[in-house]
Amino acid sequence: MTTQNKTAVVTGASAGLGTAYAQRLADRGYDLILVARNTARLETLASDIRSRTGRAVDIVTADLTDAAQISVVEERLRTDESIEILVNNAGAALLTPLTGSDAAAYEVLVNLNVTALTRLTIAVLPGLTARGHGTVVNISSAMALNILPVSAVYSGTKSYVLTFTQALQQELAESPVTVQAVLPGAVRTELWDGSGVDLEAFPDEWVMSVDDAVDAALAGLDAGEPVTILSLPEISDWESFEKARQALVPNLSQKVPAARYRG
Repeated sequence: MTTQNKTAVVTGASAGLGTAYAQRLADRGYDLILVARNTARLETLASDIRSRTGRAVDIVTADLTDAAQISVVEERLRTDESIEILVNNAGAALLTPLTGSDAAAYEVLVNLNVTALTRLTIAVLPGLTARGHGTVVNISSAMALNILPVSAVYSGTKSYVLTFTQALQQELAESPVTVQAVLPGAVRTELWDGSGVDLEAFPDEWVMSVDDAVDAALAGLDAGEPVTILSLPEISDWESFEKARQALVPNLSQKVPAARYRG
């Protein structure tokens, strides 16, 4: 996964996994387009990457919960023929009981975790397929699978990212475009600030570093994994899970209800 004069787009690039992805992709020879809300942080990161690697780095300040600002990023994804990779990393977490919650705050969460990711993927795909190569990386979460009482909306959004990615992989099965879902567990990032959960309450052995998380995600991409669960020791466990799900498929839609529902 090295290149000459090709560009990677990273959303949520001003901190955490996004910053690490930007650094690693620059190291692999990619020019960058970095997207986030915090202009000062983006400029600092861009300056560091330029001086360290010599790669070209553009920044796009955008709040991806705002439709007009998403449109600016979409236009770049549609028109920049150098783009080879999109990392849909931007996201947020709210881990609180729904009773008494602020519905507007959860609407923002859905807009960022689901709507923005979907729109940006749709914007980039025609160019990638037309150019005959490219990669989309969608950051889901282990909480797409580990559903908790406080995670109704967050797990719902990350489950969407996983199933959206899996459906897209089927759609693009005969295409040269690669799509990967990445499922981190707890990672030491700013995602937890204001989430309703204190990361420091977790045992150290539950929390991965940002660098380890991104290195593992890229290793999974290099290995051709469609779904990369960063801390899962045996990929065969995921494969067994998927095999069990597929075993349900022939009986999910039948002419008559199951026998237990009749009479």
